[in-house]
Amino acid sequence: MAIGVGFGTIVIIVILVVMMSFRVLREYQRAVVFMLGRFWKVKGPGFFLLIPVIQQMVRIDLRTVVMDVPPQDVITRDNVSVKVNAVVYFRILDPAKAVIQVENYYQATSQLAQTTLRAVLGKHELDELLSAREKLNLDIQQVLDNQTEAWGIKVSTVEMKDVDLNETMIRAIARQAEAERERRAKIIHAEGELQASEKLLQAAQMLSKQPQAMQLRYLQTLANIAGDKSSTIVFPLPIDLLSAMASKRTESPSP
Repeated sequence: MAIGVGFGTIVIIVILVVMMSFRVLREYQRAVVFMLGRFWKVKGPGFFLLIPVIQQMVRIDLRTVVMDVPPQDVITRDNVSVKVNAVVYFRILDPAKAVIQVENYYQATSQLAQTTLRAVLGKHELDELLSAREKLNLDIQQVLDNQTEAWGIKVSTVEMKDVDLNETMIRAIARQAEAERERRAKIIHAEGELQASEKLLQAAQMLSKQPQAMQLRYLQTLANIAGDKSSTIVFPLPIDLLSAMASKRTESPSP
């Protein structure tokens, strides 16, 4: 009777051990398996057996991780202090490296993203932070990706979210923008004056070649002024026109 009870106990223990050995991983999960403390292989997804006590596993998620980078105090190359925060998108490509090469891959990537953000942005001026975000995002992403490659991590995207300035800098930027608008307005006005002077020069040259056209222009101006009866205007009569009239009177036969 005791033998039967002992055998039944052993069978139950074996069943429990077998049940504990069953492991099922989802499509986006992998298991880094260690055998007696040494790396053995990466298992998953799906069903596999894990020998209790002898084998241990670390579960890894392969989906893209969205990590917020807290606001960082950045001093730009032109000595302006700003606060910049960002978001980093990364995922694990090599589960074995992510477990073996670094203690906590998430914390390591977060700390590296903060220092890289300060280092890269500190090499640029404030105008570049405000106007060239896409280029700076790409620079930060490349630096992070190169350094996390040894951990089996791929940094796919880095996006700066907010660049916070103090009130003094905001007013200075507003004054700079206003000065820039005034400069552009003066340049446009000067270009318009230049084009107008060129057209007037062309018109003067054309009228000087055709005296009759000059006389017609005088008559047209007289007709335009005649429409305004509110004032008296003394308009000079062209000398050419007087000469032509005098010559006609001289040539006409006397009665």
